[in-house]
Amino acid sequence: MNELFSLEWMQAYLEQWNAEPELADTLERINFNSTIGYGFTNTATPTGVLAVENGRAIKADPYTNQALNWDLRATPKDWQKWQAKGLSLMGLSMAYMSGKLKFEVGDYSSMIKDPRMVGPFLKSFSVMGRVLSHV
Repeated sequence: MNELFSLEWMQAYLEQWNAEPELADTLERINFNSTIGYGFTNTATPTGVLAVENGRAIKADPYTNQALNWDLRATPKDWQKWQAKGLSLMGLSMAYMSGKLKFEVGDYSSMIKDPRMVGPFLKSFSVMGRVLSHV
């Protein structure tokens, strides 16, 4: 299995992101543009970066000091758990409040209050789980 958030993993995630209508199509309808970093707690920078334009993932790269709109961090164990089981709204709230999911960059409060954003955000975790069978 490829390392979580490695270049190969991120490229497979890009493909799975675009293949999921509840993610790509929903975000396209709200013209979502963002650069999202993914990584681990207790590290200085994220590991992988996904660039999204109009809801579609267009680029997956290692982190090289790109400006980020979101920077999500957790332990490898928590990432693996969420990939395997997905994440519900209650699970997301608990992960955020307990510090298991950290938003180094990005406004959790505004995202969670916007129903157009929260659904796709939650869906992104189950889409991560699909990467395991495609890399």
